[in-house]
Amino acid sequence: MSLERLSLDRVAVGELAEVSLAVAPGEVVCLSGASGSGKSRLLRAVADLEPHEGEVWLGKQAQSQVAGHAWRRQVMLVPAESHWWAETVGEHFVNKPEETELVALGFELDALEWQVGRLSTGEKQRLGLLRAVSREPRALLLDEPTANLDDATRDRVENWLTSWIESRGWPTLWVAHNLEQIARVADRHWRVERRRLKEVVDAWT
Repeated sequence: MSLERLSLDRVAVGELAEVSLAVAPGEVVCLSGASGSGKSRLLRAVADLEPHEGEVWLGKQAQSQVAGHAWRRQVMLVPAESHWWAETVGEHFVNKPEETELVALGFELDALEWQVGRLSTGEKQRLGLLRAVSREPRALLLDEPTANLDDATRDRVENWLTSWIESRGWPTLWVAHNLEQIARVADRHWRVERRRLKEVVDAWT
C-alpha cells in the first residue's frame, strides 16, 4: 500500500498558469474544465511526457531526478485513448491479471487471447485501465477513463477503480466532465477557469 502523496509545486504547462496541489494517498482529485483548457496537458506534464515549469514530487522523490521511463512506471498515465501495438490483448500485459479482475470489468476469461483488432473503443478503454493497474504503480493519472462506456459499464468501472485506489493508497488525478461522476468518485474537485486551476468547494457544483 502506498503512503506517499503526489505533489505539484508551481507546475505550469502550455497556457495553464502555475498549479500547486497535493494529492494524499488514496485520494481522488477530479479535474474539470472546457475542452482545450489544459487538463490533459497537465496530466502529461505530471507523467513527464510534456515539458513544463515547476516540480512534481512522489513522496520525497522529485520527477526531475528520475529517468522518464522509471517515473512513468510509478506515476501511471492512462490516456483517453490507450495505445495497442501487438496482435493480441495478452501481449500488452507485463503482469497477467487475475481472472477475477477480468470478470469484474465484464470480460470473458479468454479476453487476453483476443485479437486487438476485434476490440471496441470501450473494451480498449477498460483493458487499458486493467493493464495500468496490473503494473502496480504508486500513483494514477486518469484522462476521462469512462468516456466511451455505457452507464452500466461506467458504474462497474468506477466501483472497480475506486476500490483499487482505496486499497492500494494511490494518489489519483482523474480528469472528468460529468458532474454526477465527479460527485460519486472525487474527494476533491478542481476546475480550470480562465487558465487557472481553482478548487470547487462541493464536487457536485
